[in-house]
Parts: sequence; structure tokens; C-alpha cells
Amino acid sequence: MNAVQMLNITKKFGDLVANDNVNFDLRKGEIHALLGENGAGKTTLMRILYGLYRADSGEIWINDQPVQINSPRDAINNGVGMVTQHFTLVPPLSVAENIVLGAVKGFTLNPKEIEKSVAEASEEYGITVKPSALVRHLSVGERQRVEILKALYRRANVLIMDEPTAVLVPQEVDGLFNSLKQLVEKGLSVIFISHKLNEVMAICDRVTVLRGGRLVGTVERAGTSEKDLAVMMVGRETFGVERQGIKETGDPVLTVDHLSLTDEQGIDKLKDITLEVRHGEVLGVAGVSGNGQAELVKVLTGLQKPTNGQIILNAIDIAGASPSAITIAGMGRTPEDRHAGVVGELTVEENLALESLEIYLNRGVLDRKKIRKQAIEMIADYNIKASPEDKVRTLSGGNMQKVVMARSLSRNPSCVLAAQPTRGLDVGATEYVRGKLLEQRDRGAGVLLISEDLEEIMELADRIAVIYEGRIMGVIPAAEATEESLGLMMAGVTEHN
Repeated sequence: MNAVQMLNITKKFGDLVANDNVNFDLRKGEIHALLGENGAGKTTLMRILYGLYRADSGEIWINDQPVQINSPRDAINNGVGMVTQHFTLVPPLSVAENIVLGAVKGFTLNPKEIEKSVAEASEEYGITVKPSALVRHLSVGERQRVEILKALYRRANVLIMDEPTAVLVPQEVDGLFNSLKQLVEKGLSVIFISHKLNEVMAICDRVTVLRGGRLVGTVERAGTSEKDLAVMMVGRETFGVERQGIKETGDPVLTVDHLSLTDEQGIDKLKDITLEVRHGEVLGVAGVSGNGQAELVKVLTGLQKPTNGQIILNAIDIAGASPSAITIAGMGRTPEDRHAGVVGELTVEENLALESLEIYLNRGVLDRKKIRKQAIEMIADYNIKASPEDKVRTLSGGNMQKVVMARSLSRNPSCVLAAQPTRGLDVGATEYVRGKLLEQRDRGAGVLLISEDLEEIMELADRIAVIYEGRIMGVIPAAEATEESLGLMMAGVTEHN
């Protein structure tokens, strides 16, 4: 019996066809993965099921009955819940208050009664929470459990999970998977949106793949492989990059010495950080989002002045220097937000020239022919799917990232700072960007990779540093790292030197 059927779903945004006659079904008591590159239409399809969008055409059936879902309230009333990676909890309220918020009628809430009700639901579903705890005091994994229980408290029979592991450390991922398996045994049906093929293979029963807004197919997990799924997603076999073994590394190109940053409220964001990046290596910095990574990038790129410490790049102290001075000193960078790294209204060729305008000046006037010539070469070298005169804002995320990388790496920097370089990119673009970073390592540059994707860190890094609450918990060779040991450090549990 089907818990959900979506029949011939079409959804357009202007000229863009986000879902093109898509069929999808979820059986009762299964975990069904929804896979696809960015822009494939996965989230749009699920937003239609949850009532956040309305389809232009098509039907939705729940428990073999046709239904009209025009709002999240309609979805909830039909037993459909949704948990995204961006939680919708109210931090100052308790767990119990968050769970019953909007689920109870009337304005009088008895804290003891709702805590008792939530405790009973917690026991019924096997989701461990402390009803009286304030949400602001919970870890990310605990907040996710609250979101799941919140959906189940409203009697959800179908749970949509959109990239649920993006903000979790490995141990929390294991806990989530165990909880989902137990809930499925009790009758829950789960739609699992992810870009991590290893997770899909670990937990899902069936997999549906979308490409370009269209259904590619649905397969049994037992009869497929990660490579097969990658082919379905992008139309060719593309999965992973080949990293050569660890070579002899050179002297440090970048040394961070006792670096600290205190914000305007007196809160310590970076605490006595000491690191070094050597020529010919990738140093990965792993950590759960919000533990000082963004502040470290800002300080290293000249967007924020550190409170204490030195940053030595090619024997020059660049702490507090301007972004342009840091570039001249030998730093190439791909910013965390690729949209902030480009000017959307400018063309591709203008964006490619932005950081090197001085080399295009001829008697004080920009040499447009030289800019065009260089842009054509970089577009070819970096496989950018665009013309020199295209506005950058019209490019896909992957091509926008390639523009940022081409501009930065074409100068052959001695140190490359890559902050979340593949966040939000599809399989093909991710593979390309990772390959380019390894090219930089192999030509002798030092690469500082700051990423919340632990799989990416373990795939690319020669050594791995873990950051937790603004402090480096330790630095270990990648060959000695395991997901378990890194996960403990990412949770602040242990310290290695």
C-alpha cells in the first residue's frame, strides 16, 4: 500500500520548469531517497507535498485517497511532516513549548501538562528529549530530535527529511539513522533528500532520481551502487577524485600563530589558534557549522582584524592587512559565499579581471581586448559554461564557483584558502572543484581547506585540524583519522596534539 503518490506533477517558475510531469510514490514503512543534482527539482517536489508550493498540474494521493494540499496545515492534517536542515524552533522556549506550539488550541498552556504530554510522546516514539530544557541550550543533533518529535506529535505518518545530516557530526548521523529505522518499524514512512550517496546506500530502501526536473527512474537500493546512482544523477560516470599519495611536503607557506578574535560583545570567537600550512599539502579544517570557521576565514582574508596573533604568509605578517595586500602577498581564496565573491551585474570577463585590474591597464585605460582574450582562455581552462559577455548572475552555482576559482588560481598563488568550496554544488561540479584543489597541491601550493563536509575533508586532506568553539582541538595525519575520532573532536569531547 502506498503512503503517498504524486502523479504527473508539473511546476513552473516563469520559463523555468522545476518539475516536469514527475511521478513519485512512497510505500508504507519504507525510507525512500530522493536524489538529484542542484536544480533537479527535489526540494520543489517535496515543497508541493508539504503545501509550501502548489503544483500547476498533477495529483496527490495519500493512503490511496486523492487530497488537496494548499498549505502546510493541510499537509499536517493529512499526516505529512517536514524537517529541514534549517530548524524552525524558538530558542528561548522549552522543548515542550516548541513541540506543542501551534498544535494545541486556545491560549492557556499549563507547563506541567505539556511537559507530561511531550514526555509520553517521547517514550511512545523512542525519541529521547528533555521536555523542560530550553532549546537554546541544546546541541544541533538534539534540536533535530525535537524537530522530528514535533512532527510526530502532530501524528505525522510521512516524514520528509531535506538534507538532514548536513549539520551533524558522524555520531549524531548514526543516532539519527537508528531513530529513523526504529520509527519505520512502528509504521512511519520517510522521504530522505540527500546528496550523500553513501548515506543513501546505508539507510534507504528505494531511490528515486530526478534530473533537470524530470524523473530518471526509481530503483531498489539492493540492486544498485553509488556509481550507478551517480550516472543516473548526472548522465555520466563521475564520482570522486583521484588523490596521489602523500608526497614530501615543503616548508610552511602559511603560519597562524596564537591567533585570537574577540567580537564587539566581548565574546571570544577564535581562541589562541596555531596552525601551519606547508607547500604541497592540503590541511583540512573540520568542524560543525558555527564553531569559528567563518571568523577564521574573515581574519585570514583581511575582512576582519584579529585581536591577537600573527599570520605569516611567505615571511610577511598579513594580520590586519587589506584583502588586496593579502592577495599580492600570495593568497588565493574562494570565499564561503560564492555570490559574495562575484558582482552579479558584471559580465564573466569583468569578474575574471576584478582582482588583477593592474595587469590590464594600458596608460591608465583598461585594455578590453586583453581582458576578453584572458577570459576566453580561463573559460576554456576551467570549463566554465558561459560566454565572456554573460552576466555572472545568470550562471549556475557550479559555474559561478568556477569563475571565482579561475580568477583566484590563475595567479598561481602560493597558498590557497578554500572555504566551503563545494557547498551546494552538484556531483559533477563538486568533483571538478575538488580536482582543481588537488592540482594546486600537486604544483606545490599550500591548500587550507575549511569545510563542514567531513567526507570532503577525509578525501582531500593530508592533515586534518578540528575546530570546536573557536579552538583547535588537535591536528592529526589524515591516514590516522577515522570518522569516529574526528566526530568526537568535533563535539569537543577529546583533544589530540
